[in-house]
Formats: sequence, C-alpha cells, structure tokens
Amino acid sequence: MDLTLLPHDHGDARRAALLRRQLMLGGDFGAAAELFRLLDDSSRLRIFWLLCHMEECVVNISAVTGMSSPAVSHHLRLLKDAGLVRSRREGKEVRYRAAETPTCKLLHQMIEKTMEISCPQLGEEEGERALSAFSAEQVETVRRMHDELLQHPERRVPIEELARRYLMNPTTLKAVFKAVYGDSLAAHMKEHRLEKAAELLRRSDDSVAAIASAVGYDSPSRFSAAFRARYHLLPTEYRKQLRGE
Repeated sequence: MDLTLLPHDHGDARRAALLRRQLMLGGDFGAAAELFRLLDDSSRLRIFWLLCHMEECVVNISAVTGMSSPAVSHHLRLLKDAGLVRSRREGKEVRYRAAETPTCKLLHQMIEKTMEISCPQLGEEEGERALSAFSAEQVETVRRMHDELLQHPERRVPIEELARRYLMNPTTLKAVFKAVYGDSLAAHMKEHRLEKAAELLRRSDDSVAAIASAVGYDSPSRFSAAFRARYHLLPTEYRKQLRGE
C-alpha cells in the first residue's frame, strides 16, 4: 500500500505518511513501552525519584521509603538492568544513584511535573531568598556555630547558652539557622546524631550504649527508640542486616 494514501483524505497526507513510517518502527515503541511498564510500580517510581537526588545504600533507601531491604534490592535490580540506575562499591557498601543519561533526566522531569513535586533545587533557591533577610555576619556566625556543634555531637548545648556564646538573640539565632540549613536547630542536630550513630554501627564494634553516649544520648533506650523511628530498625538489627548483606 502506498504510504502517501489514506482511506480518508483530510488534506495532510504527506505528514500522515511520515508519521506512519515512524509508527512502523515497532522496536522503538516497544522499548518505550517496556520502560513505562517498568515504572508502573509506585514503589519503584519512588526509589527512582529518590536516587535522582541522592546516592544511597539499600539500608538507607529502605529507611527512607519504609520498604524492606529485600524489596528495595528487587526494585534496584530491575532499575539497574534497565539502565536507569548505576551502582558503585565503597568498602563493603554498594551505593546506588540514577544514571546520568538524557532518558533518566527526562523521566525525572516528567515525574516531578506530573506529580507537582518540588525539586530540592527549588527549595535551595527559596532558601537563598530567606537568607537575604539576615546580615552576612549573622549567617557566618551561624555557620561557624553549626560546624563547631557537629564536631561534638555528644554535647547537648541549650539554645540560650548558644545565644550567649555567639552574641545573638535566641529567636534570631533560630531563624537564621533555619534559613541557612532548612530545618530547626533541634531537628537538624537530631538527624546528624542519628546519621553519626549509623556510621558508628557500620564501621565500629562499639556497644549500642557506647554509641548512644557518643552521639549525645544519656539513655540507650531513648537512643534506640529515636534510631528505630528514623531507620525503621533497632540499632542491633541495623548492624546485623548491614553486615549480613
């Protein structure tokens, strides 16, 4: 059949012929269909979107998504086989990230546009605007305070004492901190303490009580509860699961 002819002539036969030639390239559409079929699982889609923004191991992906590690590993294997995710080994850990390809970048944009998810980069731009409300000296003071606090996660310093130490009103100090780091001082330090604890569980044989003390928890039970709320595993379970992998 002549591709320039259609049963009904609507005056655009040449364009129709070109499009039909493309439609007959079944392999191209088949590959696209396989890609969309791969992403028709919401859990897999969540993992892919997450890895577009960060590089992480199976255990941390499991904690962030609330999925079991075996389920995460299954989805990662499918994504990697499709070329959407890459991996690299660091010590005993395997870390994953979305592949830096035009296809992955386009899929990432589609997901955020379709679901109206705010890209973290946009949040950074909003943060820059929030910083403009404070002086450069105030911002530098808070950054210096932040760095000093991270060096000693075992110490819990009240906001009033920090305000006196860094010569800043407590309310202003909290506002500047949130503008710089995007979260409250308490929430930011809690996250850092738990991340440090996870690192110690991975890299050392210290007891849970010793690690709790090293990151500023005077009670191992309170530490275990906070760790479980963050990683969905008790510290001992986290260590066993990671070393089991």
